[in-house]
Amino acid sequence: MKRTVLIFGLVLGTILCVNMVYMVNLCYTNPDFQSNDLVGYAAMVVIFSIIFFGVRDYRNKQLNGVITFGKAFRTGALIALIGSTMYVVVWLFYYYLFVPDYLDKYIPHVLSETARNDAAELAAKTQEMQNFKEMYRSPLFVVLITYSEVLPIGLVVALVSALILKKKNQLEISA
Repeated sequence: MKRTVLIFGLVLGTILCVNMVYMVNLCYTNPDFQSNDLVGYAAMVVIFSIIFFGVRDYRNKQLNGVITFGKAFRTGALIALIGSTMYVVVWLFYYYLFVPDYLDKYIPHVLSETARNDAAELAAKTQEMQNFKEMYRSPLFVVLITYSEVLPIGLVVALVSALILKKKNQLEISA
């Protein structure tokens, strides 16, 4: 299991990191960038589908096509954890070394999207983003918030993959 988890976790992490750097640069260099959270999270679900293929590969090659729900979920969760950890580490290096002023670019972008609504909502969002910027000064907060962007999606995909891929031994079924 270790080899499968490591290989698929590294592949997942690499694709997640490339996507993250691309999206940050798109927002960072294009002031008219219109984000779509639904499309962004849909892309992450597609990227996290690598978990399904990792669990299936482990089930078919290591376990002769038989896997319990628990083992399938554990395998998928470990793949998600490796990929998410790579994402967090790359973001920490990328943020602190290459785009330390990212929030100075990102916050006006968020506020310009909120400005289309009423003034009270804009004032509330402005205060929220200032609080977020203040909390983002703590590297621990950066790690936690970055994990919260990706790991829950990976765990949901691991859960769905385990439900789809679980397969009992034929001898157990016929008994």
